Amino acid sequence: MSAPDTNVEREEKRHKPALLGIRGVVVAVLVMFAIFLLWVFNKGGEQDAVAPLDIPAQAEVSTIGS
Repeated sequence: MSAPDTNVEREEKRHKPALLGIRGVVVAVLVMFAIFLLWVFNKGGEQDAVAPLDIPAQAEVSTIGS
């Protein structure tokens, strides 16, 4: 059930510090997520300093009867 007498303006003033804190956390998380995305996509273009794999040539496949 809802409260019988609500004054939205007064309640907004009373909860202002909490609302500012929530907004601050949301902004901080969005900034961290943007930094994370930039870091991930920048790392994607770099090649690791690992020697290339030597893949042995496949042996000729012989067919039966030829």
